[in-house]
Amino acid sequence: MLRVGGCVLMLREFKARAFLELARRERMTFTLVVPAIYNLCLREPDFAGFDLSHWRVGGFGGAPMPLGTIRALAQKLPQLVLVNAYGATETTSPTTIMPLGQQAAHLDSVGAVLPCGEVRVMDDEGREVARGETGELWIAGAMVVPGYWDDAAATQREFCGGYWKSGDIGSIDAAGYVRILDRKKDLINRGGYKVYCAEVENVLSLHPAVLESALIARPDPVLGEKAQAFVLRSDPACSAEELRAHCALHLADYKLPDFITFVEHPLPRNANGKLLKRRLRESDSATSPAANART
Repeated sequence: MLRVGGCVLMLREFKARAFLELARRERMTFTLVVPAIYNLCLREPDFAGFDLSHWRVGGFGGAPMPLGTIRALAQKLPQLVLVNAYGATETTSPTTIMPLGQQAAHLDSVGAVLPCGEVRVMDDEGREVARGETGELWIAGAMVVPGYWDDAAATQREFCGGYWKSGDIGSIDAAGYVRILDRKKDLINRGGYKVYCAEVENVLSLHPAVLESALIARPDPVLGEKAQAFVLRSDPACSAEELRAHCALHLADYKLPDFITFVEHPLPRNANGKLLKRRLRESDSATSPAANART
């Protein structure tokens, strides 16, 4: 933004209404924020009353954008071009960016690798897999840090041959589009079957009563792990059975949430708006028996 002579405005904290008022007043044209911010804006009761016609490009990253949010933005802000981006603190900037106008054709992708970067998909033994196959994303390039400050052990563990091991599970298709399936540590192994949290959360987002959701692994003595969903809903009448029936229309049986816990407040996030699944794993609801278990 500085390079093109743009104006940058920063808020001390995010509040959906204050953000929308600022966007209208300043005729905001570009954003790069986490998906939760778009979702919270859409939930404002008088969202349609804000003149956001100058808003041309909506960049997002830090978490998967729910399909329900993408569809709502396309309906309510048809002029807004969504641009997915993927990066990390260790890459200091995006590693991939969606080419303008391609988001609708690649809803499950975080875009293409930037010319200054390189991404390889590796198996657990550190061998590169074929295009289209799944593995951990290793990232290299001028934008990647050389290591962790004053932590040689972490540097040795997470850097290899000039590449940083991202901890993200994904793939790269024949056209060069990168897909992120899940964080390696968040992958749920349910009796030998892999359950990718983002896939289930995307399906939950399509239900009209779901404001936001998060899936975590819960230890199980038989299957090893089961899936527990935390859901913030707009309609108290929406039941766990209704959500499971909805998921069953889109997912294989082993991917359905075994437990659904309804929460009364927004899910925990850090200052950047990223979901803190660690907090959910540590909560009493993740360790105590759930009344809405799937049989």
